[in-house]
Amino acid sequence: MLTTTTTKVLEPGDLDAALAVLDREPVANAFVAARVQAAGLDPWRLGGEMWGWYADGHLESLCYAGANLVPICAGPEAVRAFADRARRAGRRCSSIVGPAAPTSALWSLLEPHWGPAREVRSHQPLMVTRTLPADVEPDPFVRRVRKGEMETILPACVAMFTEEVGVSPLAGDGGLLYQARVAELVGSGRSFARIEDGRVVFKAEIGAATDRACQIQGVWVAPEHRGRGLSVTGMAAVLRYALRDVAPVASLYVNDYNTAARAAYRRVGFVEDGAFMSVLF
Repeated sequence: MLTTTTTKVLEPGDLDAALAVLDREPVANAFVAARVQAAGLDPWRLGGEMWGWYADGHLESLCYAGANLVPICAGPEAVRAFADRARRAGRRCSSIVGPAAPTSALWSLLEPHWGPAREVRSHQPLMVTRTLPADVEPDPFVRRVRKGEMETILPACVAMFTEEVGVSPLAGDGGLLYQARVAELVGSGRSFARIEDGRVVFKAEIGAATDRACQIQGVWVAPEHRGRGLSVTGMAAVLRYALRDVAPVASLYVNDYNTAARAAYRRVGFVEDGAFMSVLF
């Protein structure tokens, strides 16, 4: 029996069906799920389109097409359909990111048209924890960043982003969008730091949050303070906030070559559960 498939841009009336797809993998999909829960499916509010792939009239897979291109619960047929749509539309994203298998398949189809990429990070372990570490004392000086501390936290955020991604977030629009994102995280109480003498020593954010899972991002220790174990005690402190106040599961993904970070995350109870992949332009 032939299966009838189709792809379309989802509309606000498709919200419940989209949320049902996202809820199949709540940890891996936390970033997109949080955006959809907050903004719905209107492209202007969402910051991009949500493409849906249907099989026999049922929504089976999604692809977020905004600043990032993110395949969601996408098998081979859905990936091919999303690649066709992306190729026709032309590249508008700054990265392709998502679970490693569908992201790799999507990039293999788009690379002849969009390549070369500035960098491909093909294996970024997805790490997950549901419990606080029993043998690590959280850093008592790590706290929520206050709304009046934007001038203090922003330079650390810029340094982290530049170090991690390889380009400054202040390029292009002068950093207006990036500053707005940092302000959003501070305002929502999801930015955390240890600040000494007016300078950030350690910082991290809960970048995405749903009632099922949250995703920690932007973990950074000032270079002159590295090697003191601050990432371990700092992460234990952030986890205390995340698991107590936000969601029952905390996750993050990390570059596979960053052995020091992976060791620190394991020290506070994270275990590897899958992998992401990022293609940076």
